[in-house]
Amino acid sequence: MPSLDVFNQDAFGVISLTDAINNLPFVPGLAGQVIDWNERGVTTTSIMIEEQDGVLKLLNPTPRGGAGETKAKDKRRARSLLIPHYQHDDGINADEVQGVRAFGSETDVQSVMPMVNSRLSDAVSLVLDPTLEYQRLGAVKGLILNADGSTLYDLFTEFGVSQESEIDFDLDNASPASGALRKKCASAVRLIADNLGGVSYTGVASFCGDAFFDDLLAHKEVVESYKNTPMASVLREGYILPTGNKMAGMFEFGGILWMNYRGKNGSSAMVDTDKCHIFPVGTPGLFRTVYAPADYMETVNTIGLPRYAKQWLSPNGKRIEMESQSNPLSYCTRPKVLLKGKRT
Repeated sequence: MPSLDVFNQDAFGVISLTDAINNLPFVPGLAGQVIDWNERGVTTTSIMIEEQDGVLKLLNPTPRGGAGETKAKDKRRARSLLIPHYQHDDGINADEVQGVRAFGSETDVQSVMPMVNSRLSDAVSLVLDPTLEYQRLGAVKGLILNADGSTLYDLFTEFGVSQESEIDFDLDNASPASGALRKKCASAVRLIADNLGGVSYTGVASFCGDAFFDDLLAHKEVVESYKNTPMASVLREGYILPTGNKMAGMFEFGGILWMNYRGKNGSSAMVDTDKCHIFPVGTPGLFRTVYAPADYMETVNTIGLPRYAKQWLSPNGKRIEMESQSNPLSYCTRPKVLLKGKRT
């Protein structure tokens, strides 16, 4: 019996490995925790988004018994977006199994499975989930980038709209006008509401870079709002996320929940230290993540899952090759509501 026949057990088949990798804890960053992404699988490797512009029109009075005014026809546009494929390759060498498997043992699968699960867990926590978070943060910005900085999708271009002008919150002003900051916040909230039209939302939030967040929290208007109140501790530490993630401070001011986004792609901050990105929350279907099926014969025309895993014996018989993959596309269906702000 070949020493690696253990991997021919059902526990190491594509279905079992895929089930295992999808049962691992999903711990994305802030974008995955705060926003409802309406996740679903699709059977194709691209999606078609249809946009229908409802034309709002005020009616003038018309004579009773006569003809009324005619409503303009709704304009419909469709665009196709290709779902990207992310794959991480790994493997287990024969020497790593040596000493674990005993000839004729009935427990060899249980002995090797922790090794396989450890590799799958690393693929999820160190590769696939951070990639998904980076994509989702891009959707919040309206500009989805690849890891190398190249553009995957500019959502403003795809939807044929322009982003609103960047908001200068003037946080470095040593003597700001009274109420100026609150007015800037109110203006941002109203602009989001206007761009949503009649679509409902429950609140407005913002991901902030470090310098923006620190200066905002130290701003005179914010300090005066919290000082000498039961919530004065906010001035020292901000709110802590319900998940207990102490890396992300947050506080509310001016109708916006401000959150310090802490994450990097290599050495570069995922949110510019002097910037913020403002967006509505609680809007049905505003943010979405769709998953395409894996590129295996077994998964052709099936509903896509968040993650897949597979293993096979190398040609020289010295290694079990493993791969983990995910095929997500995250996007905002109304990028016009995505605002950008700067510290100064």
